[in-house]
Amino acid sequence: MLDLEVQPERSLGNEQWEFVLGMPLLQAIQVIKSQDTAIKSVYLCYNEQNPQTTDLILNLTQDGIRLIFDANCQTLKIIEICNMTRVKLKYCGMYFNNSPVVPPTIAQIDQSFGATHPGVYISEKQLLVLNFRGLSFEFRIDPKLEPSYLHGIGSLRFPAGVSPVVNRMFVYTGHTREAATSPPLPINCFHGACYLEKLDVLREHGRQTTGLRFHIFYEGNNSVRLSQSRRMSQTKTIRFGDSCQDVLSALGCPSKVFYKAEDKMKIHSSVAVKTSRAQRTDYFFNYYTLGVDILFDATSHRAKKFVLHTNFPGHYNFNIYYRCFFHIPIAPLKHGPSDDVDRSSLMPTTSDQQLEIHFDTKWHTIRDVVLAPGTKPVVLNRASATNTTNPFGSTFCYGVQDMIFEVMPNQHIASVTLYHRPMCRTTSHLDTTA
Repeated sequence: MLDLEVQPERSLGNEQWEFVLGMPLLQAIQVIKSQDTAIKSVYLCYNEQNPQTTDLILNLTQDGIRLIFDANCQTLKIIEICNMTRVKLKYCGMYFNNSPVVPPTIAQIDQSFGATHPGVYISEKQLLVLNFRGLSFEFRIDPKLEPSYLHGIGSLRFPAGVSPVVNRMFVYTGHTREAATSPPLPINCFHGACYLEKLDVLREHGRQTTGLRFHIFYEGNNSVRLSQSRRMSQTKTIRFGDSCQDVLSALGCPSKVFYKAEDKMKIHSSVAVKTSRAQRTDYFFNYYTLGVDILFDATSHRAKKFVLHTNFPGHYNFNIYYRCFFHIPIAPLKHGPSDDVDRSSLMPTTSDQQLEIHFDTKWHTIRDVVLAPGTKPVVLNRASATNTTNPFGSTFCYGVQDMIFEVMPNQHIASVTLYHRPMCRTTSHLDTTA
């Protein structure tokens, strides 16, 4: 049984680990993996067809805990204790739930937290809700007690030994659970890395990509009190042709460097090119916390391709990268969209002749605007190193100007590959694996 400390508006954990409000999903899963001897059963729940409409939930079934993550930013919004009998809980070092020694009765909660407001009784659900700032408790109330509930906890009279106990508990930020939102990334979750706030794809007239503008934030020291940290932000620009030293100077060290072990498109190259590259391999800088890969040429060591990841659940690379919040201006085809295109879903840029694609733009809302009629996709069926079948099924790749959009079966964009147009070949840029 887990023994955890509750900190309202902040966290649930112990001296070794904790779940912190505002923590990214990837970090929470890393915590669970590190405690695999104590936390045994975990399920990820999400809406397969419309993942942006429903929060992501990590359900720790054997421990009675549910971690609820905001569907947009994928950071921890609410911590729910849905089974109080499977976990020991304390506040300020004092247990208020140590079943069966200390049951979480109304009297125990009042003693531990000092209720200062009347509870809210929801008659249709037969629930009494006690709200504190950043913390709330739900109690199941016998309907026979409802008429005596007039002025909060003090008006409830229970027969000896039948005082109701907490049914569920919630930790969140703000005054009410219904209005709770995910807070900004806490300083203790930075771990020395840079994180992406927004990414602008730089394009000339909406038709040719020139580079990326990163709006990043990171942990910095308070200039007045060096012992304290605060969130700092900067804007950095990376363009095609920048050297790996330029990229390192702007973005810092990558999370990983990946060398392409096999180039399956090499067969389409000339004999001279195949011979000259026999001993050299292109390589990626993987920036997991920015949701971006940068491919460098093996000979010149200059950037020649960018890959942006949206980190939707149900994709082969889910939970490897943080979400890339990109903005891509694009000029639509002159023939215009067909009549069934939802124009209201297309976001115009400052120019009336351009549209803007975001990470959550659904492909079917822009397909007929950016593709010629009858354009067929390339099927991408990823397999693991052991050649096992991809459990999430195939995705579809569409070439648009100097970009390749990888689209999931639910019409969400899984990744966008950007390449320098002069280096484009017919099919050689469909390799987006990192």
